[in-house]
Amino acid sequence: MKKLTYERPLIKKLNAGLMNKFGTRTEYVPVTHIETVPVKQLLKKYGSPLFVISERKIRLNCQHAFTAFTTRYPKVQFAWSYKTNYLNAVCNVFHQEGAWAEVVSGFEYQKAIANGVPGNKIIFNGPCKTPDELITAIHNGSLIHIDHFDELNTLIDLSATAKKKPRVAIRVNMDTGVYPIWDRFGFNYESGQAWNAIRRILSSHKMDLAGLHCHIGTFMLVPGAYAAAATKLSQLALRVKSEYGKAVHYLDLGGGFASMNTLKGSYLPGNDTSPTIDEFAEAITTAMYQAGFRKDAMPLLVFETGRALIDDTASLLGTVIAVKTLSDARRALVFDFGVNLLPTAFWYDHKISAAQEFSHHTEDTAVFGPLCMNIDVIRENVNLPLLKKGDSVVVHKVGAYNMTQWMQFITLRPKIVMIDAGGTTHIIRDNETLNYLSSLEHVPDHLKYMKERH
Repeated sequence: MKKLTYERPLIKKLNAGLMNKFGTRTEYVPVTHIETVPVKQLLKKYGSPLFVISERKIRLNCQHAFTAFTTRYPKVQFAWSYKTNYLNAVCNVFHQEGAWAEVVSGFEYQKAIANGVPGNKIIFNGPCKTPDELITAIHNGSLIHIDHFDELNTLIDLSATAKKKPRVAIRVNMDTGVYPIWDRFGFNYESGQAWNAIRRILSSHKMDLAGLHCHIGTFMLVPGAYAAAATKLSQLALRVKSEYGKAVHYLDLGGGFASMNTLKGSYLPGNDTSPTIDEFAEAITTAMYQAGFRKDAMPLLVFETGRALIDDTASLLGTVIAVKTLSDARRALVFDFGVNLLPTAFWYDHKISAAQEFSHHTEDTAVFGPLCMNIDVIRENVNLPLLKKGDSVVVHKVGAYNMTQWMQFITLRPKIVMIDAGGTTHIIRDNETLNYLSSLEHVPDHLKYMKERH
C-alpha cells in the first residue's frame, strides 16, 4: 500500500455565527465609513450609486499573496488579470506592486502598453488574437499563450517574416479532479494533444517555447486541483527537457482562486468555504517540490490571480428608493442600482449593510434594482434591518468583474472613486452622460426630424 503524503493539521475559524433556537444568528453593524471616509459624505459628493475602491486594501492583498508564495518557493511572479478589473488606476496599483499584465484581447493589450507595462512583461492569453495583434506582441517580446492549432499555424507563418522568434507557451487543459473540465480553451493533456502542440513548436525551430500555461477553472474551492495541475505541467516540462534538451522557463498556473464572497446556494459564508491564499500556495508549492526538478533548475511560477486580490477591495454604495410589500407578504426594497451595475448578483449572495444606525428589528427582505426587468434581483431573500426610503446601503466585495461586465442599460453608469492610503478620494472613472453616449451615434439625414403625419 502506497504511503500517503503527510498533510499538516490545520485549525480554521468558522464565521457562520452563533446559533439560537431560530437558527444562525447574524450580527448587524452599520457600515458608516469606507476606510476613513463617511459613506454619506461620499454619496453627497459623488452621487448615488457609487463604486468605491480602497488602494490600501489592494496593496495589502498583493503583498500578502506575494509573501504566501515567496516564503514557500524561490521564484514567483504575479500578472494582473486585466479582464477582472481593467480600470487604469487599479491596474497601475498592481503594476506598482510588481505585477506584470495578463491580457486576453488586443484592447486589453493596448491598455497595458498605455499603462507603461514593458512588452516583455505582458502575457497575451485568449482564443482570439488577430495577425496584427500577434505581430505587435512578437515585436514587443511579449509572452504569447497559444490556445489552438489554428493560432499555432498562424504564428509559424508570421515567424517566417518576423525579425525575432515569438516567445510562446501553450495553454493546457486537463483533468484535475474538478468537473466539468474546462476543455474549451487550450490543448488537452490526457489525449496527447498538448504534447503534439509542443512537438510542433519545437520542430518548427521558429518559436521559443518559454513556458506552459493552464487555467483550470473559476472560483476554485479545491487547492488540490492546482496541485494536480502543477504536477501535470511539470511532467510536460520535464519531458521537454528530457527529449529536446530545452528547459521550460516558467509554468503559469493561471487564475481562478476563489474570493471570500458567498456563492449562491452555499450553506456557509464564503469566509468559511473559500480557501485562503496560503492554502493554495501550500498545495501548489508542495507539488512543485515533489515534481522532480533539480533544485537549481526550478521553473518560475506565474499566477494570473484576479478575483481573490480585488473582490474585497471595492464596495458599491447606493440608496433605498422604495419599500414595498410582495404578494406573499414579504418585505421588499428597491435600490437605485441593479444587475446592470452588479452582474455578480447572479453568482453571489452579496453581503448588504446599512450605512446608518437602525433599530434592532430585522425582517426577511427581497432586494431589487431599478430596472424594468424581472431578473433585476440583487438578493432573493436576505435578513435585513428595517431600512426606509432614502437610507444608504453598502454592498461588499464587488471589485471583480462588475466594473468590466457592467451594462449601460436603462440607466447611466456611475462614478468610480478610489481612496488612497492617506484617505483622499480620487475619481478614477467619471459617470456617463447622455451627451457622451449620443456622441457615438450617427443619425442619417432623413431620420433627423420627425415627419408630420397627414
